[in-house]
Amino acid sequence: MTTAHAQPVVDLNEVRPCLEGAIPAMMATCAADGTPNVAYISQVYYVDEGHVSLSFQFFNKTRQNLLANPRSTLLLLNPLNAVFYRLQLRYLRTEESGPVFESMKAQLAGIASHTGMADVFRLRGSDIHEVIEVERLPQEPLPEALPAPPSRPNFLAVLRRGSARLSSANTLDTLLEATLDTLEQGLAVRHAMVLILDNATQRLYTLASRGYETSGVGSEIALGDGVIGVAARERTPVRIMHMTSAYLYSCAMRNSLGDAHPHHTDIPYPGLHAPHSQMAVPLQSAGRVVGVLFVESPLDMQFSYEDEDLLVSLGGQLGAAIDLMHEAETPCTDGKAEPAAASAPTVLAGPALRVRHYRSNDSVFINNSYLIKGVAGAILWKLLRDGQQGRRDFTNRELRLDKSLRLPDVADNLEARLLLLHRRLIEQCPQLHILKTGRGCFRFEASGPVELEDVDG
Repeated sequence: MTTAHAQPVVDLNEVRPCLEGAIPAMMATCAADGTPNVAYISQVYYVDEGHVSLSFQFFNKTRQNLLANPRSTLLLLNPLNAVFYRLQLRYLRTEESGPVFESMKAQLAGIASHTGMADVFRLRGSDIHEVIEVERLPQEPLPEALPAPPSRPNFLAVLRRGSARLSSANTLDTLLEATLDTLEQGLAVRHAMVLILDNATQRLYTLASRGYETSGVGSEIALGDGVIGVAARERTPVRIMHMTSAYLYSCAMRNSLGDAHPHHTDIPYPGLHAPHSQMAVPLQSAGRVVGVLFVESPLDMQFSYEDEDLLVSLGGQLGAAIDLMHEAETPCTDGKAEPAAASAPTVLAGPALRVRHYRSNDSVFINNSYLIKGVAGAILWKLLRDGQQGRRDFTNRELRLDKSLRLPDVADNLEARLLLLHRRLIEQCPQLHILKTGRGCFRFEASGPVELEDVDG
């Protein structure tokens, strides 16, 4: 029978609003001789329904007590309704790398910069604790009513509508647009992008974006760099609630062709100049990372744990859909596997496009301006060479069988590479264009004469 003084035991999920870093937690520990100690904790991180992780920053009395006596008590305050929670914990281990550590490291960097203590707060490890019990403490009458929290969308309804949009998409292009529409219309997210992982180079390239002055399609980020790269490398969501220079990526991403090469291949990264909130969610399928879904805002505290849960769920469907979006191996020409026969080259009028191809990394420059590189560059070079012989129609199957393109044996992401090339041409060289003609088939056309130069360098 419950006594009048017993406090209600609640689920850890009810405590999640307390773990956003707005108000420090208080932690009580005991030394081996029973001497108590109380200290403020910068960060409490939700791991799962039965565990939290606390930031290990200093080897202080709290740390010494935990190593001697693993039991502790944590006091948390919900900033939305001023309700206190008391957690009974048992220390299990300290992690110095991995998903939890990296997510906490990113969040702590934001907390530190927001409080002016970026030089003091440095995460040494993530202390994993088992949650033994969670209590909601009696709420004292407040002299004045707290202002009502800002209204939030119905996340389950947003997820349902977004899932329906993704399920109805029949091309990679419409799939990406459905994702960005869901974020903008359902969550009022104004700045977002989808990046795809190139396993060969271990870099992520931007395939779609929303809300930026330039699309940044083709811009690259190395695995492990910034919020986006860490999310992909560690296969975990990374969320920052305050601006931090440690995770800013607002300039062009350098990707050198080599010291001897006269041209660089930078495509400006489309991110905000001074983001105050950022979140990156890995896109996974069959145990593989295929890309990252990224959102950001110029305002503080814009993405809650509920936003994170929704993006993880939406990202799971998006990752699987990207994997399934590969076109059928049988092209649309009545089941024939062979490409269409070439016709006589068409003589085009007007100024010629000067296209230079560098074999070292398949980078392509048009009129001395960088366009694309890598597998997408190799595909473009093949289309241009075949086009000068009168070819216009191509199949995905023949590209997959062409060893010169160096597509990976598994998860070649051919559809993503073709879409990347298509979008880069629209933005940078509309005289060349790719037109989808059916499932597994497309047409490549030039609206003017083209001069090709192949450089061994």
